[in-house]
Amino acid sequence: MKPEKETTTAQSSIVQPVSRRRFFTLAGIGVLAASTIASCKKDDAPMVTDTSIDLGSGDVGILNYAYALEQLEAAFYTKVVSSFYSGATADEKSRLAEIRDHEIAHREFFKNALGSKAIPGLEVDFSKIDFTSRDSVLGTAKAFEDLGVSAYNGAGQLIVSADYLLLAGKIVSVEARHAAYIRDMISNGSFADATAIDANGLDMSKMPSEVLSIASGFLKSKITANNLPTS
Repeated sequence: MKPEKETTTAQSSIVQPVSRRRFFTLAGIGVLAASTIASCKKDDAPMVTDTSIDLGSGDVGILNYAYALEQLEAAFYTKVVSSFYSGATADEKSRLAEIRDHEIAHREFFKNALGSKAIPGLEVDFSKIDFTSRDSVLGTAKAFEDLGVSAYNGAGQLIVSADYLLLAGKIVSVEARHAAYIRDMISNGSFADATAIDANGLDMSKMPSEVLSIASGFLKSKITANNLPTS
């Protein structure tokens, strides 16, 4: 139990008896202060409320981190499929719709698994994307898929639960399949080039701070990850 703080001189004066004259003097000051505050209130600057969304800590924070990325990807592919870019082939439409379904399934899985600990739905900002352009859509899809793979690879070392680590491994393999397909749509045979695989033959890896810095450019919602594990 923390020791009680020492009573200050100001606090002592409040609990001590006051004279009749002093009582009315203090009361008058209080009324004046209240009226002054009331008259100035309308001119005060509005109170700024922090609306940022914190991911949380530990494994829950990592799951919310993954959930945030899946929300972003699901929203992107839903938009793509709702109105395909000009010149989209039947095969492209089919594959992109399948990727959309995978991302929605991932999103809903994390939402249900987290339950009351899940972050709210995020508001996206796709104003930089031209959804009528194949180059713009596929270029963004490539960036999202590569980012997703590197995000899961980077977060793996931060997960404590073996069950969650297994889950992350299963999802990152699907994200890698998406990335490979999108890359080959853009340039056949580029699915495992040097921009995706390092000199040791391993996929790229990024820590949450770097991933969220990139993802924030496509989100209106502000995310904070100050409580995520770092090692």
